[in-house]
Formats: sequence, C-alpha cells, structure tokens
Amino acid sequence: MSYIKGTFIKEIYSNKENGYIVGVLKLKETDLEISTSNIYFTGNFFNLRLRSTYLMNGEYIKHPKYGNQFHVTTYELVLPTKKEELVEFLSSDLFPIGEVTATKIVDHFGEETLNIILKDKDRLSEIPRIPQSRIDKIYKVLNEYEYSSQIVIDLTTLGFSNKNALSIVNRYKNKAMDKISENIYNLIEEMDFNFSEIDAIALNSGIEEDDDRRIQALIIYVISSCTFETGNTYMEYDEIKHNILKYLQTINDEVLEYNICKLNEKRKVVIIGEKYYLKEFYEAEKYIADRVSFMNDMAKTKIPKLEEKIEALERKNQIHYDKVQTKAIKKAITNNITIITGGPGTGKTTIIKAIVSLFQEVFQAKNSEIALLAPTGRAAKRMAETTKLYACTIHRYLGYDKDKNKFCVDEYSPNNEKYIIVDEVSMIDTILFSSLLKGIKRNVKLVLVGDYFQLPSVSQGQVLKDLMDTELIDVVKLNCLYRQNENSYIPILANEIKDKDIDDDFVIKRDDYNFIMCDNDKVIPTILYITSNALKKGYTDKDIQILAPMYKSINGIDRLNQHLQKLFNPPLDTKKSLIIGEVTYRIGDKVLQLVNDTEANVYNGDLGYIINIIDSKVSATKKNEIIIDYDGNQVTYTADKFSNFRHGYAISIHKAQGSEFPLVIMPIVNNFNRMLYNKLIYTGVTRAKKCLMIVGDPKCFTNGIMNDFVDYRKTTLKEFILEKYTYQSINIKD
Repeated sequence: MSYIKGTFIKEIYSNKENGYIVGVLKLKETDLEISTSNIYFTGNFFNLRLRSTYLMNGEYIKHPKYGNQFHVTTYELVLPTKKEELVEFLSSDLFPIGEVTATKIVDHFGEETLNIILKDKDRLSEIPRIPQSRIDKIYKVLNEYEYSSQIVIDLTTLGFSNKNALSIVNRYKNKAMDKISENIYNLIEEMDFNFSEIDAIALNSGIEEDDDRRIQALIIYVISSCTFETGNTYMEYDEIKHNILKYLQTINDEVLEYNICKLNEKRKVVIIGEKYYLKEFYEAEKYIADRVSFMNDMAKTKIPKLEEKIEALERKNQIHYDKVQTKAIKKAITNNITIITGGPGTGKTTIIKAIVSLFQEVFQAKNSEIALLAPTGRAAKRMAETTKLYACTIHRYLGYDKDKNKFCVDEYSPNNEKYIIVDEVSMIDTILFSSLLKGIKRNVKLVLVGDYFQLPSVSQGQVLKDLMDTELIDVVKLNCLYRQNENSYIPILANEIKDKDIDDDFVIKRDDYNFIMCDNDKVIPTILYITSNALKKGYTDKDIQILAPMYKSINGIDRLNQHLQKLFNPPLDTKKSLIIGEVTYRIGDKVLQLVNDTEANVYNGDLGYIINIIDSKVSATKKNEIIIDYDGNQVTYTADKFSNFRHGYAISIHKAQGSEFPLVIMPIVNNFNRMLYNKLIYTGVTRAKKCLMIVGDPKCFTNGIMNDFVDYRKTTLKEFILEKYTYQSINIKD
C-alpha cells in the first residue's frame, strides 16, 4: 500500500449519498515514484474540506477511461502543528476569523493551539475581541473533525469495512451510532447492505436471535431470497415460516405473525389474502397491469392503404410476408401494445425490420423517435445489425446507476421515444418491465417480441407468459418455419420439444444435427473430438459454443472449460497467463461477463477475449490487470473485478439466452437429470443457428423434454390485469 500527503485543492466529482469523491491533491509527500505535483484521487470520504491537508493510503492505479489516479482506502486529516501552518489553517474558509486573529491565537497558545481549543473552547476568550458566536463556530468545526474520525473507528471496530463505515458516516453524520443502536438492520434497506453481513455484526454486538428487529429483517430477507430462487413474486405463510426456521429454530406462529403484521403496517410487506409480497413486487405488478391496460384500451391508429404500404415494402426488400406475418406487422403499426411470439426460424427478426421501416414511412418517425431494446447486449446488437439503427440494453436506455442501484429514467423524467420495440421479452423480469414502463411516455406504440416457450427471466416474474395468458392483449403467434433448407432439422426439433411430441428419429444424423450417444465418462472426450473436427472444417472458437445446464459434476461447465481451454488456447511459454483461485487465464482465452457494468458498456452474458495480461510488477496500477475485448470494446479488470468474468468456452444455457451461435454442442447426461426440463432443453436447442450436436443419453433427453415442473411460477400480474377488466365490466353494467 502506498501513501500521498498534501492539500485538497479541487473537487472534480462528488456523490453526497455515499461520500464518493474524485479530487485533486497538491502533493507534499509520497512514497510513489512520480514527478507530478498534483495527483487525482478517488474514494469514499466524510467531510473532506478544500484547502485542508490529508494523509491518504491506497493504491496508484490506471483507470481505463480516466487515466492515472490514487484510489484511497484509508485517510486522515493532518492537523497543523507549526506556527505558519496553524495560522493558515485557522484563517481558512473553514473558520469565521481572518489571518490577524488567527495569528493572535497561535501566538498566545503556541503549537498546542488546537488541542487547547478542543479541551476547553472558552480559553479562546483570552484573546481580545473574539465574540462567543465565533468561539462556538471554531470549536464546532474542530470537534466535527475529531468526532467523525472516532465514529469511523467505532464502526470498523464493530465489523464494518472502512468503506462501509465511511458510507454510513456520510449518510447519517454524527447520528450514525444512534442509527446503529436504534436498528442496525435498517441499513439493509436504506443503504443496500447485505443481510448476512449486517446480521453477523448485529449478533456479535449483542442483539438477541429473537429480537423483533432481527425477525422483521429476516422475513424480508427470506421473501426476497426465496422469490429470487423460485421466480415467484409472492410467498405463502407456511413457506415463509419453513425458511425462517432455518435461521431461528424456536420461533412460534404468534411471534412470526406479529412481525409480519408490523411489516405490513410499515408498508414493507403487502398481504393480499394468503399471498405475502414484498412491497416492490406488489407495486410493480400493479403498475404493469395499470399501464398495459391503459395502452391496450387506447384507440387504434387507422392507417389508410396500410395493405398497399406493406406490399410496397415486400417489393422493395424482395420478400413475401405470409398472412400471419402481415397480421403481426399490421397490429404493431395500428395497436398501442402488441405481442409477437414465435420460435426460431419463424421470422421474428424479419418482422422487426418491417415494423421499423413502416414506423419511418407511415408516421415519418425519425431515428431518434424509435427505441430498439433488449435485455442483453448481444440481443441488442443483433437488432442493430438487422435494422441498421441504434439498439441498446434496457438498463442503458433507462440510465442504470450501479452505485445507487436505481434507474435515472423514471415516471418523473421518461424518455421521449414514441415507437418502442423490445426483443427477447421472455427474459424480462417484473421489476425491469415495470421500470421500463415508467421510463417511457404513456402514448407510445410498444411492440413486445419474444418466444413464449423459452426460459423465463432469471429474477422474479414471468412477464411475457402472464401478458399472453390474459388473452386480452393482441398476440400474434408465428408458427411457419422459414430459417431452414430442405434438410434442416433444428426448427423441427424445437417445435417437437415445445409440443412434447418428440419423434423417435431424433437420434438420426441430419445435415445440421447429430445426436451422439455415449456414457457419462465419454462425454468430454467426445465433445473434444467434435470440437477438433469442427475447427478443421473451418469453424472458429467464436462460432462454436458448448452449452450445459450445470457448473459442477464430471461433465459440468467448470470441468468442460478446463479441457476446452487446452484445446482452444493451449499454454505456451510466450503466452502470458495469470492464476486466479484455481483457474488459469491466458491471453487469447474466451471469457463470459457475469454482471452488468454500464460504465464499461459490458453486460451479463457478453462474450469476449483476453487480449492482454499485465503483471503487477510492470503495471502502472501496481496491480495485476486483465484486459478483455468485447467486440471492439476493451475493458480493463483489476483484482477487485476478476470475479466479474469466467471462461466462456462452455457456458450455461441461461447465460446463452438472447444469443445465437453457428454451432452449438450440448451434453445431455443422467448426472444432469435434476436440472433437465422442457424449457431449458428448448432454449439450448434454439441457440443453434446452423448446426446442433447433442452428446449423451437419448433417454435423459426425452425425459427432460417431458419434464415441465419449473414452468409454474406464482405471480399475480395476469390476475391483476383481468381484475381491471372485470371491474370495468361491472361498472359498465351498473
């Protein structure tokens, strides 16, 4: 760890909520080998004052976008002791006195001036003509410095990290310890802290296991974590109790019901009959129901000679739209909300392109009035390539702020686009869809495109399914297969999987498909053989994607990546590498991004390649660095971000959603049995654009196709939409 010491002379950026600051320090002293007199620094601070001197500890790093800067982990105010420093300090803007009075004070008290004032502020009355109000102000400023430093020490002693301690002090100031004493669990909601971390600190601080504050925090944590696991948007009482007992084995119904009711009074938990929601999920489903119903009830737009315009578009693009495709295009142009669904090869991409063209012609829509959105970066890129227009992720469109964990675009400041097409809607969860509707104006034309039979969203909800199942919104189902030649089998297989009517000839080799039967212990050698042959035939590692349902087991993703790395990117003495945990990364490795990072413009599910590894000994940051290229977007990672990616030769089927690959290889074996189900297999199969190879056990494959146990999610979006129309119907009759 290095240090810098100097005067804080300029603030570049500050976040008042968490105390994050980017500033400039005029150097007085450092152990860094740098020639600059001023240095940029970043970190979380409390009450940092311009023109004050600080000692900062941390690391000198090179930010990929902003260049060299000192990242501060700990710091302290350096109180002056020499006469000239004391005079300069006391006559600064911090204090209500000038240089003449400051000099008199220092002349009178000497180098112990500050300690004397802190010990007894009334000693300042010994200096002529200093009113009591100024004495109080001088003492208050000095005391704030001392007190804030002590609070940070107290918080770190409790178990908080220095960064979190500073965030707490910035949020609550001198009331921080009172806030902790009152209810430490409030930090989970108010500052987005992790329950497990806060709970450990609370229990170590003497809070009893059955304290009501803990029970209420535990209820919220259980509902949040369990609904995320299941995809449900609510829980029932018995489920809550069953999971609470894992943490608190002695709780009875009376205590649990009391605390749930308390959370209901605080509007943190909503109770509707036997359903228990976290407030945000109840409100999100209600909001979606309101907005969707409003758009669905708006008058349709009448377009003269729309049929002729579509025919003209066919001639221009030298294409023919069948009746169902034409219907989809018409509804998208005339309705205010339309759903278009279909499997692979049914023409969804072709229709999106047609709708965009007609938005431009019929409504004279400018490019700036059209928004093309998708939940993943790869799906957005595919839309952009098809339409030749800008497309982006929903997170980027809504201005996601990672630090605050919120969207900057909302119902109070929505975007202005009038025509919005959203692809891969099956992947969109309840909170994200609610946020999207809040971020667009009420009178937009909204086209939702997706595959009803694909996996639902990772997070809570099943938005596409619920909207379609209401049977109130116009849905166009594309069934005719276009993406196939005479011998193409992939779309046919996908339909058979979807219908759970698999033909026995699925084991027969086709031009674009092969099922290779083998035992568990032969799966990886077989995949390596197939992959080697594919490379010889001209496929590249970008074309080939191995998809599996599990990370662990002998044929899981982790083990597959170990073997595939040796094939695709074998070790060489000249090739730089870095060991992270038990995994070795090399230049040239294919990697998968695991989280959204809007600042770096890289998103969960993006695939990239390591183009450089810089050792800490030669790195400007004095840290190991890995630079990954995502289709021209180069992102630099240091140790704190190494967990954001992993090898991408083999990835999960969930992570592949929204993507297509020329060649997909899927292991389907009996040690995956508990993870194999219809929608998972369907989603994996439909990622193959040109060729699909399945390796393993035909019986596991057919059993998985017949297994649809995870399809059912407990949500109430459909119910809320139907309620609105039932209520309207009753009112009309009355």
